[in-house]
Order: sequence, then structure tokens, then C-alpha cells
Amino acid sequence: MKKPFIFASLLYFVSVGILFSAVYHFLQWRHLSDLSFFVAGFLVLLVALGWWYVIASLIMHPKQRIEAELERLIDDIIHELNIPLSTIRANSELLKKKLGEDPRSLRRIERIEDASVRLERLYKELSYQIRKESEEIEKERFLLSDLIYERVGYFEAQGRNSLHVEIQEDMEITADRIGFEQMFDNLISNAMKYSPKEKPVRISLVSGKITIQDHGIGMDATELIRVMERYYQADQTKEGRGIGLALVKAYCDSEGIDIRIHSQKGKGTEVILDLGKLLTSA
Repeated sequence: MKKPFIFASLLYFVSVGILFSAVYHFLQWRHLSDLSFFVAGFLVLLVALGWWYVIASLIMHPKQRIEAELERLIDDIIHELNIPLSTIRANSELLKKKLGEDPRSLRRIERIEDASVRLERLYKELSYQIRKESEEIEKERFLLSDLIYERVGYFEAQGRNSLHVEIQEDMEITADRIGFEQMFDNLISNAMKYSPKEKPVRISLVSGKITIQDHGIGMDATELIRVMERYYQADQTKEGRGIGLALVKAYCDSEGIDIRIHSQKGKGTEVILDLGKLLTSA
């Protein structure tokens, strides 16, 4: 879509320029006044604007139709996802009451509930991404400690690395909360993915900075330079598509968060988020 639009724009402006030049030379040849040129030029401009409207409509209409159809389809999918999630939650509560104290059955119900929570989060994130494309996301005020402990609880439930949290002083920030959660989750997920299971991941909140430190495989200088590139993966054996840190960087740039990464091969990685521009109170 971009190339046809550029080509049509170039062709349009060249043709309008040629038309103005032809009108000017014609009026000079007929020895007409400058006023006649301005009148003729104004008429040519009106025709040119109408011509541009027709060209733009022909180029943009298919794209707008496809986008509208895609948006409608996604809205339908999101709506349909919400129905089974509500059904799972309601029925799991009923089953828990009926099963009483049977430990094995209760563990199974808990796994179903955990899966429904993850699905609900995916549902919210999908809704967020769609809204983000079409409208400005409203920023919220929230306590960092609440968000950190909530997300740490989510990752601890996966039973992988232990997470050690140190919060010296709580603070409130104003930001796109869902985007912040996604950014934070990406960083924690990376720290766990590239660390042995027995190694802890440390998270600290000190003086307006969040630090996430792991003791994993680390990166050399070359990898560190490219780590924020979209689709770049230093370790091709790990799951993922290499877009996590690119999304983190994009969010940090949009919110004015200064992100710094320190790493050494074989010794681990430390990510520091300076939230100074987002602080609303201490």
C-alpha cells in the first residue's frame, strides 16, 4: 500500500506542476494579464484538489475496507473468548463446592482456574493492543509495589526460578498500566528464560529505579548492542520470536523511561528502569 501511494503522489504533483506550467505559458503566449493567470491558476488548483481526492479515495478505500473488516472480526473473536472464560470461572466455583476436601480434585480445579486466569490476561492484552491502534490509551496512577507483587505472584505460580523482591520505598507513577505490566513481564520472563532454574531473579525498587538482575548466560558486547533489535535472538535454542525487548524499548521510549542493560557473558544480566519522569508521589 505504501509504494502505490508514493508513486501516485509523485505522479500527481508532477502532473499538476506540468499543468500549471502549461497554463502559464499559454497565458503568456496570449499576452494576458497576471490577474488572468491567478484566476486560471485558482481554477486549476480546484480541479487538482478534486483530482487528488479521487486518487486518494481509490487508493485508500480498499485499505480502509480491509481494516474495518479486520476490526469487526477481532471484536467478534474477543467477545466469543469472554463467554467461555465466564463459563469456566462459574463452573469451577461450583465444582469446588461439590468436591469438598478431596485434595487431588481440588488441585485439578486449581489448575483449570490458573489456566483461565492466563486466558483472561491474554484476552485483556488482545483488547488492549486493538484499542492502542485506534485510540489513545488513558494513563493511570498506581503504586509500583502493587504491580510488582502482583506480577511476581503470577511468575512464582509457574514454579520455576525463585523471585526475590526488595522495595526500599514505595512510589506512585502515572503511566499506561497494561503496557507497563507487559513491559515488566517481558523483562522477568527473559530473566527466567536465560537463567538456570536454581538461580534466583532479583527485583529491587530503589530511588525511583526498578532493577531486574539474573545470574544467567549473559551477553557479550556484540549481543548487547543488538539486543533491542526486533527479531534478534542471541540464543536461537530458546523459545520466542525475538520481539520482547523490542517491545520493551518501544514502551520505554513512549513513556519516557530510561532503560539501561548491563551484562557479562556467563555472569548474568542487569536491567535498570529509571522511572523518574513518571513519579507522582513518594
